[in-house]
Amino acid sequence: MAKKPEDFKKQMEENFKVAPSEFSHVKKVIGIVSGKGGVGKSLVTGLSAAIMNKKGYKTAIMDADITGPSIPKMFGIGKANFADENQLLIPATSEGGIKIMSLNMLMDNETDPVVWRGPVIAGIVKQFWAEVNWGDVDFMFVDMPPGTGDVPLTVFQSLPVDGIIVVSTPQELVEMIVEKAINMANLMNIPVLGIVENMSYMKCPHCGEPINIFGESKIESYAASKGLDILGRIPLDPAVAGLCDAGKAEDIENDFMDSLVYILEGMID
Repeated sequence: MAKKPEDFKKQMEENFKVAPSEFSHVKKVIGIVSGKGGVGKSLVTGLSAAIMNKKGYKTAIMDADITGPSIPKMFGIGKANFADENQLLIPATSEGGIKIMSLNMLMDNETDPVVWRGPVIAGIVKQFWAEVNWGDVDFMFVDMPPGTGDVPLTVFQSLPVDGIIVVSTPQELVEMIVEKAINMANLMNIPVLGIVENMSYMKCPHCGEPINIFGESKIESYAASKGLDILGRIPLDPAVAGLCDAGKAEDIENDFMDSLVYILEGMID
């Protein structure tokens, strides 16, 4: 009996999957995506891992933004430990206990450019999944490069991604770009957990009222039109940038992503 087209598609997807090491037990993999750069994707990745870690979950970050990694600096991480007795890479651990793996931690000089072609970069991402001893992890957050190129495709095809979080900003143009990221996830049958809007507003230093410095946000109407949840609205706050620059991302007071916590906690059995 001839196979249906959807059966071939499912078989191809299964063939692309990469198995983790026998020492890695990751319950949920969450991709953090954006349609363009500069919207704060790495910030959302770091905040997501930190807030779930503070809730008592074992969290990890895979920095898949190979050519523009910023996660190690945000958490004050230097060099990674190298191979263990099983020849697996050992992720670095933040002060709060978040496991982190990034290419920057493996390079002699963190300012050296990564001038590699797409297939090589995609191969590194697979290695970060299969050849790292992640141990027990409740939530792994994957900081993806912007757009819909080789690396996001590799992550979607190779890792058992349980859902994605889309990062946006208030600018109207971003809606069109966000749409591309969502459509890619839908094509790959990856659930979209919701949207986080970064630089959503700024608090007035005198009265505390929100100021929409990038114009009125359309996130509510956009999310409603797509049937998506708003997982958080992050203010533009110089203190947040200062803590990230100082490697103290875990010290950020995060009271603007409660909806994200609710959604993620519902995914754990």
